[in-house]
Amino acid sequence: MQLLIFAGILALSYLFGSIPFGLVIVRLKTGQDVRQVESGRTGGTNAMRAAGFWAGFFTAILDLLKASACVWLARFALPQSYWLHVLAPLAAIAGHNYSIFLIERNSRGRLRLRGGAGGAPTAGGALGLWAPSFIFILPIGLIVLFIVGYASLATMSIGLISIAIFAYRAWIGASPWQYIFYGVFAEVLLIWALRPNIQRLFRGTERRVGIFAKKTKGNLSNSASNL
Repeated sequence: MQLLIFAGILALSYLFGSIPFGLVIVRLKTGQDVRQVESGRTGGTNAMRAAGFWAGFFTAILDLLKASACVWLARFALPQSYWLHVLAPLAAIAGHNYSIFLIERNSRGRLRLRGGAGGAPTAGGALGLWAPSFIFILPIGLIVLFIVGYASLATMSIGLISIAIFAYRAWIGASPWQYIFYGVFAEVLLIWALRPNIQRLFRGTERRVGIFAKKTKGNLSNSASNL
């Protein structure tokens, strides 16, 4: 019975994570398909570019909360199953990045799943595991975004910050050591989703924002497609 609950929560977490809130919000507000705008991702940043600030804001909040809700559900169902607490938000991130509701064929006729890059649900999973984590993730992520200048690095920093938070909390005995692996596996998912951005970083062609945006015209309007 416990195994069935475990598997059922993971399946529900993937399905809940697959809900493309950005697609729904942009479609309701403008009639556009956000997948046809700029990066083609369904996250908050691309929703903002397609339909304005509030569309992006509410998309990001809902994407964040859907991963948090999966943690809360896992804790309610199996309070002592720490691995489920970790895997449920990871399933939500996977659903966000590769939504079963956004299945389509690519130019080669192969099936693929569309979605976002996972930044907001990664932050949401950390929030669900330990609510105060957000007071570390948000300012550090903003520093990376607006000072270093790369939105892709800001997104990837969320997983790294989560690792640091839960490693410290495990060290002082405040959280289960399994929670460390939330940040580790979330970072793997972020890196995998952001492979094109990483390639551009190595080539020196990744777009920038923040104080470095002045060096290249048009960066500000096109750079933050990764969250």
